[in-house]
Amino acid sequence: MEDQLFAIVDVETTGGGINGNRLTEICIVSLKGSVILDKYTTLINPEKNIPLQITALTGIDNDLVAKAPKFHEVARKIEEMTRDAIFVAHNVSFDYNVLRNEFKDLGFEFTRKKLCTVRLSRKLIPGLFSYSLGRLCDSINIPIIDHHRAEGDTDATVILFQRLLTLDEDYKVMRTFLHAHSKEATLPPHLSADQINDLPDSPGIYLFKDKYHKVLYAGKAINIKKRVLSHFYDKMTKEYRLGQETYYIDHETTGNELTALLLEADHIRRHYPKYNQAQKRPGLVYQIISYINQRGIIQLALGKTKLTMDSVGTFYNRAAAAEKLEQLCEFFKLCPRYCTLQTKVNVCSHYRIQNCEGICEGSESIEHYNAKVEEAIASLGEETPTYVIREKGRHFKEEAFVLVKDGRYQGFGYVDTDVPITSIDDYEPFLTLQEATYHTHKILSNYLRKKGAPKILFFDDRVVA
Repeated sequence: MEDQLFAIVDVETTGGGINGNRLTEICIVSLKGSVILDKYTTLINPEKNIPLQITALTGIDNDLVAKAPKFHEVARKIEEMTRDAIFVAHNVSFDYNVLRNEFKDLGFEFTRKKLCTVRLSRKLIPGLFSYSLGRLCDSINIPIIDHHRAEGDTDATVILFQRLLTLDEDYKVMRTFLHAHSKEATLPPHLSADQINDLPDSPGIYLFKDKYHKVLYAGKAINIKKRVLSHFYDKMTKEYRLGQETYYIDHETTGNELTALLLEADHIRRHYPKYNQAQKRPGLVYQIISYINQRGIIQLALGKTKLTMDSVGTFYNRAAAAEKLEQLCEFFKLCPRYCTLQTKVNVCSHYRIQNCEGICEGSESIEHYNAKVEEAIASLGEETPTYVIREKGRHFKEEAFVLVKDGRYQGFGYVDTDVPITSIDDYEPFLTLQEATYHTHKILSNYLRKKGAPKILFFDDRVVA
């Protein structure tokens, strides 16, 4: 590769997401092998305001770029200097994607092979505390003059790249990074290909973690490796930022999608990851509650909360809770007024429920009415079944199970297929307890609606039904 052309590039921008990030400065140094051929640097008018925090970092403000050329005026020069060259930058995805979007706005497809000096340095100079340009250069005695300006950072990256060339015998590492099918070409700067190679092709969950091992994102997948890689092919700003902050990927196989969904929900609840949007809000739970009013009458009502507290009945949408309350009222001949289906009336006059036996007008005794309410409450308990959902385990001699007891999700676990199960208690030693939430209810409801009864084992009085 002694005759290979390289374009060492650094850009300064207005900040923000990739799609809205505009150039304010660029520097390109052309190399043939390790020999410098040419340099080009210019400020660029981004045609938008430069935020104060960017000016504080780079020193580039609106006045400085007011008379600078716009991108379309320098695009030809940039295209010529990078043509037939390998595009090299420190954290190359950032500089490359910003430039590609600038060309895209002009209707031009900018495509170059690229190399990342962060990834190359991690491979060829392992074990350093940090691979940011400033700290890396300090560690190996490369001077940076005018850090966070395009020319200063490019000059330092050129020296770094020349040193990396001397460390890469016969360009073995570089050729690997440039290979079309190499994961190194697509991975974010802080992740090694070994971490990806270690991921399984089976169902489960994965956790993206930052350098302090804090969970940034929790996801589930039918194929963990394939799903993780898809994050790095996505050019959306959110996915790009996630990749830039990820240092570690942990995973856990589950054998099936259902337990993966439940485990993902648990990680999101416990870690509240920065890049998870769905499931971070707990969702409202609707409950049928009971209380004794001033007349001594047991009154039923609908309440809503973000907590799944014990109550007469818990529902995960208001329509279902209201429908159940109406059914109780009608079946047990309760009073719509004392079921809060009507308010601001002394005597009930519900449009549909008309079999009230007179508690509201004093013709029914409180004792008789309260006995009916207690019977209605007891009936709700009878509608909360205990069952197990059986699914594929992590290997062929194992079965996964999800336990729901008295209508409430308990958790999941794994049991060998040769273990005899005769009662609900037989599952207890293998159970990983989990918290029942709005989201676990939705997961299970969706599963039951799609899969139906074949994989469900119901229990009656704690014995297999």
